[in-house]
Amino acid sequence: MATAPEQTATDEVLYEVADNVATITINRPEAQNTISGPMLDALTRRLLEANEDQDVRAMVITGSGRFFCAGLDLRGGGIASGLSSQNSGPSNLDLRNTPPTVLHSLDTPTICALNGSAAGYGMDLALGCDIRIMADNAKLAAAFTARGVVPESGGTWILPRLLGWSKAAEIIFTGRTLLADECERLGLVSHVVPAEETVATAQALGREIAGNAPLAVQASKRMMRMGMNETFQDHVHHVYLQLLPLFQSEDFREGMASFMEKRKAEFKGR
Repeated sequence: MATAPEQTATDEVLYEVADNVATITINRPEAQNTISGPMLDALTRRLLEANEDQDVRAMVITGSGRFFCAGLDLRGGGIASGLSSQNSGPSNLDLRNTPPTVLHSLDTPTICALNGSAAGYGMDLALGCDIRIMADNAKLAAAFTARGVVPESGGTWILPRLLGWSKAAEIIFTGRTLLADECERLGLVSHVVPAEETVATAQALGREIAGNAPLAVQASKRMMRMGMNETFQDHVHHVYLQLLPLFQSEDFREGMASFMEKRKAEFKGR
């Protein structure tokens, strides 16, 4: 009797580009989209591929099925195992070049389409994106301390900056699960939409971003990222340095011409 082919990490991280928007889908619904070691590598490669592709001006990261991502599964085994297991975790875990860390250095805007719930590593992955669109039935579960670990991929850095120290401390220390309406009220997500509209809404936002000058969008993201750790005077200086090459770009001339001619701009990313 023939057996079904074994699923590879490539099958578990899907990638497509349409209308200048790359959609990366975590595709392991039978395991709540927990991410195995090979999937970490595949997801990182896809993120870097999209960031280096001049035809990609925005990325959407989502999951298949009912979950966005229920966490890490470094053993490649059962649902929500790995760091979510009661067993001892790996002692040689290196997260420097894994998706949430890589996300922080990307110039291309990233949108998380939270099609379903995210827990642990999945929550950090979502928080690492620039913008989050959340399904109305999804949840964010900060279950780290309840499993004997810390937010390992940026959560302790991102949450205090998004929410302030007190609220971030409350969520992390208690390991609390947040419903969609609370996530929207706190500002953790930009919009809560019906579950069946989550990916389409994120892709539409990606197309809206893609309609603007990509060099200017990317420079704006770099400046926002740098500004989080700079004085105002240093930041103004760096913004000026970013403006100089933009003034020399074809897109700047096209942007000015389209404004004067009252037409839609056709940006080339040059």
